[in-house]
Amino acid sequence: MPGAVIVIPTYNEKETLAAIIDRILVSDSGVHILVVDDNSPDGTGRIADGIASADSRVQVMHRTEKNGLGTAYVAGFGWALDNGYDYIIEMDADGSHQPEELGRLLKLLDGGANLGIGARWIPGGKTENWPWYRKLISRSGTTYARIMLNSKLHDITSGYRGFSADTLRALDLSKLDSAGYCFQIELAWLVERSGGVVREFPITFVERLEGHSKMTTGIVVEALSKVTTWGIAARLGRIPKSQPLAVK
Repeated sequence: MPGAVIVIPTYNEKETLAAIIDRILVSDSGVHILVVDDNSPDGTGRIADGIASADSRVQVMHRTEKNGLGTAYVAGFGWALDNGYDYIIEMDADGSHQPEELGRLLKLLDGGANLGIGARWIPGGKTENWPWYRKLISRSGTTYARIMLNSKLHDITSGYRGFSADTLRALDLSKLDSAGYCFQIELAWLVERSGGVVREFPITFVERLEGHSKMTTGIVVEALSKVTTWGIAARLGRIPKSQPLAVK
């Protein structure tokens, strides 16, 4: 089953899931979708099952409990690799990531990128319906992570991204330190310091219109704490060098 699969973790996304899946399927006739639902009490999993029963391009993985964004993605990555997909894409269920921009991400992967990232903070990138303080938090967090981790990425926290299957196979995801939102930072940093080719492309990030954001103060504090710990450890030589990735 070669091609691209979009992994969508869900927890209480009944208002937005059907619409985003429909937009994805229309935007690219070749991509498949895997919904990874963490036993959503609002019935999101049942909605996903209904969609999957009507369209063979959609599959659903049910997990027993809410166990973190990172573990949901790792589970989805494993399924995608087992099923022979060439590219594995991350996308949110809330409509903040635009499926119509998927073609540019796939073009980067076709061109040999190990990791392609949809970036808000590069020329052409932007956000819609975000209050000033959300922009400040996001841009400040990204800048801090770039400095602490010596990263060249402009939007290392972005959740709209795609990997080649070979890249994910080469990484030991079991050793990742984070299960929450800072999983995105850690995984992009791992690819970058392993010598992988990382390319960013501009996206429009649209604040969700339905449901509630899962971003909390605790999540921000956890990310800052881990980034600080990783950055100091790297400077002290306590983080071993990563296995170099094979570059296409």
